[in-house]
Amino acid sequence: MKLYNYFRSSASFRVRIALELKGLPYDYVPVHLVKGEHKQDKYAAVSTSGLVPTLETDGGERLGQSLAIIEYLDETHPQPPLLPSEATERAHVRALAQLIACEIHPLNNLRVLKYLVHELKVEEEAKNTWYRHWVRSGLELFERELTRLPSGTYCFGDTPTLADCCLVPQIFNGQRFKVDFSGLPRTMAAFDACMGLDAFQKAQPSNCPDNEG
Repeated sequence: MKLYNYFRSSASFRVRIALELKGLPYDYVPVHLVKGEHKQDKYAAVSTSGLVPTLETDGGERLGQSLAIIEYLDETHPQPPLLPSEATERAHVRALAQLIACEIHPLNNLRVLKYLVHELKVEEEAKNTWYRHWVRSGLELFERELTRLPSGTYCFGDTPTLADCCLVPQIFNGQRFKVDFSGLPRTMAAFDACMGLDAFQKAQPSNCPDNEG
C-alpha cells in the first residue's frame, strides 16, 4: 500500500496510527501542503479532491477521507479491531471520532487558517485565538461524552479504537497552538495511554520522513 500524506496533517496522522496499530507495511509518499503540492497536476492524478490522505491499496484502488480509509483497513485487516463488535458500541466510538473529525477539525485545518490570514486579513494572534477557542470548546464536548460512557484505559474500553486514532492527532496539533487542556481528565488520560504504545509513537509527526520539526 501507499499512503499519500503530510507529516503535520492530523487526518494523515489518523491513518498512520491505524496502519501501525494493525502492523501493516506501507510506502510513505509525502505531499507538502504548505508548498501547495496537493494542488499540482502530479497529485491531481492521484486525488480528485486534492486532499490528504489518500491510500492506494494493494489492488490499486485509491481511497480518500481518513475515517473511510480507517474503516476500510478495519474491514480488510480486522485484527486488532478498531471498532467494537456490538452495534451500539460501534456507534459510540464513531460519534467520538466524528466529534473531532467533523466538528473540531474542519474549523481549524490548514486551508481554513490560511483563508483567515490571506483572504480575511486576520492577524496571526487572532487566528491562533480562533484555533484555540474551537479546539478547546470541541474537546469540552468530547470530555462530556466520555464521562457518560464506561471508564476504560482509552477513549472507549481497554484497547485503542477509531476514536483514539482521531483524538491523538488533535491533541498534537492543539499543543502546537498552546491550547489549554486542563479540566479534561478522561480525554488526556486516553491521550497519555495512547502515547505509551509504540504504534502511536511511530506514527507521530517527528518520526515521519518529511518532518520539518
